[in-house]
Amino acid sequence: MQRLMIADSADIVRKVGKRILSEIGFLVLEAASARDALLRCETELPNIVIVDAGLDRALDLITNIRALPEGKSVLIYYCVIEADLKTMMAGKRAGANEFLLKPFDRKILTQIFTGKAIAA
Repeated sequence: MQRLMIADSADIVRKVGKRILSEIGFLVLEAASARDALLRCETELPNIVIVDAGLDRALDLITNIRALPEGKSVLIYYCVIEADLKTMMAGKRAGANEFLLKPFDRKILTQIFTGKAIAA
């Protein structure tokens, strides 16, 4: 089972994302802060991490995940509210692979995470 972490300070975003992604077969972890997310990653690295751009120290989190021993293998989605090139490029420079636009819903998450082959 693929492990996926949602790092977002908003409880509702984490809960909705967890419910949807659990239903399509992911083991979903939640982190309300960058510090909590990094501590969890250091214990057991997920296959996928969704990092909210609005999370305090979001870019540091991405950089720190990449610096972990197996951190380069993690698929990191940087979640933005709008397609702002400056914000997206900062995420890319920090090490994000892909982007998600908020708000996301069942259709979007299902399409992204079942329509793409994700290596274990």
